[in-house]
Amino acid sequence: MEFFVYILANRTRGTLYVGVTNDLARRVFEHRCGKAAGFTQRHGATRLVYYETLASIVDAIAREKQLKRWHRIWKIQAIEAFNPDWRDLYEDLNQ
Repeated sequence: MEFFVYILANRTRGTLYVGVTNDLARRVFEHRCGKAAGFTQRHGATRLVYYETLASIVDAIAREKQLKRWHRIWKIQAIEAFNPDWRDLYEDLNQ
């Protein structure tokens, strides 16, 4: 089984949200449809701009906590190294 740490944004260099899941497409869909009430719904952070795949839930949770502690600029640098155009990667998940 795979696990994912992901970052959502509301726009390029906008509000960022870090999360963890075992089903990335389903979880991003929930954020997009407003089923994940809270921070992402309030801030409109629905664009998948970054993700990592991990082998265990323990590793995924540890990485999520690490990313949440990162300075904002470090998150932006990671996103821009992975996805320089800040494309919404959600569409790629459904292909």
